[in-house]
Amino acid sequence: MSTRSRPPLPRARPRAAAVALAALLALTSGLACRDRAAGLEARGTLEHTQVDLAPPAPARVLAVRVEEGARVRAGDTLVVLSQATLGPELEGARARVAQAEARARDLRAGARSAEIERAEAELAAAEAEATRLARDLERLRPLEAGGAISRQQLDAAVAAARGSAGRRDAAREALRLIRQGTRVDQVRAAEADLAGARAGVARIEAAAGDLVLVAPVDGTVLGRWAEPGEVLAAGVPALTLGETARTWVRVYVPARALDRVRPGQPVEVALADAGAPPLAGTVQSVSPRAEFTPRVALTEDERADLLFGVRVAVRDSAGRAKAGLPATVRWP
Repeated sequence: MSTRSRPPLPRARPRAAAVALAALLALTSGLACRDRAAGLEARGTLEHTQVDLAPPAPARVLAVRVEEGARVRAGDTLVVLSQATLGPELEGARARVAQAEARARDLRAGARSAEIERAEAELAAAEAEATRLARDLERLRPLEAGGAISRQQLDAAVAAARGSAGRRDAAREALRLIRQGTRVDQVRAAEADLAGARAGVARIEAAAGDLVLVAPVDGTVLGRWAEPGEVLAAGVPALTLGETARTWVRVYVPARALDRVRPGQPVEVALADAGAPPLAGTVQSVSPRAEFTPRVALTEDERADLLFGVRVAVRDSAGRAKAGLPATVRWP
């Protein structure tokens, strides 16, 4: 059992609480904004777009192949899970496919010559039997009329002749159907059954593929929430990745400086290491809603001001932009 704490499942917070939290972070994280002689400057914290890797159905963890902080590439196998019933279900589905294939193949091929010969032999035997019993009946009628046999004996001969004639007619119809071949609708029905069986196999194979969690993007393992032997419910993450190619920082800009901020605008993002050159950034979005500044440790002018959240995408090819690092965004 893992000793690491799991991320809380409900992520959504009430809107009012979210606004208050964002405003509080703006204060306590140093997300201050100030005007400079040459431009606008705001501070925030670098973040990576997070991706949770979770099974779509309850499953047991067999292996977790990475630790927190590991760098991964898209397509790497990170977690292997299992379901006890999946193997037998897959074998049963494949057996149904084999059965449906055999039936469809037989219907497409039609009757074999041996089957036709057997049906012809059965018809010949039925015709001979019907002819014999019909002749016997004709000989018994005068005998019954003369009192040589009873009425019951004649009735039994009539029933036997009629039954034999019915079997002859049935054999003749069976031979006609065999010679005619399989009907089109029977072949289509068999092919539909085969398609359904194959779809069942594909569904189970897809479920088995979902039990191997691979990295969807290049990134860093931000959290490892499961250990081998644990059973995860559907949707409970085993790992959380940070997509290093999508690094961003959220800062807050006062209303009085909002006319200097627009989406698509290039900016500079300076990190804590003062000796390194700043990274290039682009304003992605500006919040359409204003947030009030918390009334603590601020001047009267700042208390009366409104803040607008600004999301800035950061381009980093050298791997310097680590999640959690403080960053300063500068507008030209």
